[in-house]
Parts: sequence; C-alpha cells; structure tokens
Amino acid sequence: MPSVAFHTLGCKVNHYETEAIWQLFKEEGYDRVEYDSISDVYVINTCTVTNTGDKKSRQVIRRAIRKNPDAVICVTGCYAQTSPAEIMAIPGVDIVVGTQDRRKMLTYIDEYKKERQPINGVTNIMKNRVYEELDVPAFTDRTRASLKIQEGCNNFCTFCIIPWARGLMRSRDPEEVIHQAQQLVDAGYKEIVLTGIHTGGYGEDMKDYNLAMLLTDLEKKVKGLKRIRISSIEASQLTDEVIDVIDRSKMVVRHLHIPLQSGSNTVLKRMRRKYTMEFFAERLEKLKKALPGLAVTSDVIVGFPGETEEEFMETYNFIKDQKFSELHVFPYSQRTGTPAARMDDQINEEVKNERVHRLINLSDQLAKEYASCFENEVLEVIPEEQVDGDLYVGYTDNYLKVIFPASEEMIGKLVKVKITKAGYPTNQGEFVRVLEDQKAAI
Repeated sequence: MPSVAFHTLGCKVNHYETEAIWQLFKEEGYDRVEYDSISDVYVINTCTVTNTGDKKSRQVIRRAIRKNPDAVICVTGCYAQTSPAEIMAIPGVDIVVGTQDRRKMLTYIDEYKKERQPINGVTNIMKNRVYEELDVPAFTDRTRASLKIQEGCNNFCTFCIIPWARGLMRSRDPEEVIHQAQQLVDAGYKEIVLTGIHTGGYGEDMKDYNLAMLLTDLEKKVKGLKRIRISSIEASQLTDEVIDVIDRSKMVVRHLHIPLQSGSNTVLKRMRRKYTMEFFAERLEKLKKALPGLAVTSDVIVGFPGETEEEFMETYNFIKDQKFSELHVFPYSQRTGTPAARMDDQINEEVKNERVHRLINLSDQLAKEYASCFENEVLEVIPEEQVDGDLYVGYTDNYLKVIFPASEEMIGKLVKVKITKAGYPTNQGEFVRVLEDQKAAI
C-alpha cells in the first residue's frame, strides 16, 4: 500500500483543502502517515500571505526531500500558484500544482513515476471562473467541521497578494454546499464552520442567490445540524438581509469575525478597503441590537505604511469604544508584489512592535470584560478534546473557550455548562447536562 504524508501551512481553507486532497489519495488506496515519517509521497500545501510564508514553505519542502530523497514531492497551494518557478528550482521537487486542478495530482504522480520528469501543473488562475468541487465527508482530527463555500477575492487590498494566488470570486453551488453539510452532520458533526477566501462574498457572482439565502437553506434542509459559524465576513457583506437572517436563526451562532484592519479612515483608504469607520460602527450597532451578547472578533494590521501616531490612536479608540471581544493583531509585513510594499513611509519595526503590544494589551482587557458578562450563566458547549484528567475543552456558541469536567463520550455533543469563573484565554465551567436527541459523534 503506497503511503502519503501531508504538511499544511497557512489558513483554514488550506487545512480544508488538504483534507480534500487526502480523500483523493484515499480513494486510490493510499495510507496516510505522519509528515516526519518515511513516505512514498509528500504533499506540501503552501502559504504565501507574507514573505515569511514563502520561506516557511521552502523549509518544509526541503525537510521532506531530506527525509526520503526517493519520494515523490508534490507542492500545492498559494505559494505554488504565485511562484511555481521558484519551487521548481528546488532540487528534489517533482510536481507543482497551484490552487486549482488538484484532482490532477494523482495523474501527475503516475506520469512522473513513468517519465521521471518534473511536472509544472500551474495554470493562470485569473482566467478561472468555476468553483473547483473538492469533497470532504469527514475530518481526520477535529470536532468542528469546516465547509468551504467560495474561492477567490475581487478586492485587491493594497497589502494583499491573495487575489493573485486564489483568483477572482467563485461561489460553490448551493446544492453541493447543502449536500456536503448533510454528509458532515451524518458523520457526527454538530457544528459547521462556513469558510472561504472571502466567505461573506458568497453569491456575489450568482444571479439570484446570496449568503442570506444559503444560511436559510442550511437551516431548513440539513437534518440534525445544531450550529452554523461564519468563519469571517466583511462589514460591507453584513447586509440588512444577512443581519435579519442571523437575528431569526436558531443555528447561526452569536459570534462573528469581522476584519477591521484599521480604525482610521485615512489608513483604510491607503489600504483600499471599501468602507469607512462610520459605516463599520453603524453595522456593528445594528448587529448588536439583533443579537444581544454577540461576540465580535477582528483582525487588525498595525504599522501600515504612513500610519501616524494619530491614525494608530484612531484605531485604538475605535476598538475600545466598539468593545470587540478579541483581536488578532498583526504588524504590517511588506509583501513583495503588492502596492503597499512599494509605498513610501514604511514604519520601522520598533514603532510597529510597540503599537502591536498596546493593541494586544487592549485586546486582552476587552476579552476579559466580554467573558465576565457570562460568569454564572449556563451556555451550550461542544467539548472538543481532553486537556487534563477529566477536564475537557470546548467553545460556547459565542466563542468563549471553556474548560470543565466531562467524559470521553461527550466529545462532539452539545452540552450545557455553567461558567463558574470567567477569564481569558480560558473560562472555567461546570457540567450541567447533555442536551437530548443526539446521535453520538465520531
């Protein structure tokens, strides 16, 4: 039985796609082994969001070549899409496939074994207008299942390389999304995380269908589903219609990740983001009315070219006033090939790091404040894994991480838990009861 080993760098979408590629290998009779063991085939799913992503990808590729010089080395993902020649130049790389045509990987492997000639299977992503169907009926290691609903992005923010790595917006056929959601629920998953490159843009390339309709259809048609989480959604995509669906929904959780990037209108303009702070604040206000107790998490880039102390403070104060429940803070990183990398007034690293720390401290404070609102409340949690003895960890619908006494058979089920001590990054809880009518999860 031939063996295959995977290594995934980067985002949730890449992890999803690695699982999809594994399904293709499984169908061909492959056995999956750990990346650090000897394997016949190594598949490296790369990331290119920063220059560091490229560098890490190259290190991981070389690690596989050293491990087994006779193995077939396949490189896929975003870095493979944007820089196939750079990857082909690494001695020992045999096959390069970008962010499309992944189904051809196994054919390429057979071809390579016969011809022993390196294969570059990367094609022009900008010409692609069709969503590539890749099914994932179950995941190797998770209690939360991701469900990819779209691909690509049309935004071209000045700091971002992703449209060049992923192409333009392409939405997945709603019937395929529903079908796969049902497969995941049948495999024992209670929660599904809708994910994509620009998830909230789902349906923008369709005539009479959009994200609000998809959420409604998932709730109506998928039997046994308990929770729907949207991995990320832009403020501009939070239309009144979407907010209304979330408001009425029994399944869409009280947690939204809405990327902010900056809280200063002048910086947003340089980033080519398509909203103002006033608009963002107005959407948040509307959302919080619809969903009391809503957790809003966000991404922020600090030290974008030309960011003054005043502009940084606008961001800081906006975040403080809006009470985000947690932030992912990134120092701006010059990504070769993007307009922002060529801008004047690059901020020095010391200033960036100092601002990053100020925002992280604010984020910690806001996260603690948010969690403390739920002390002594009973919330629904899906236990994900054992952390210590009889203690298990899981997330509430509003994305609080809770550690509480539970048992192995509760993993993947919905249980009621009382938050006994709120905190950050984790809360302590006590088990109340398992919710009824549940088939055991796998």
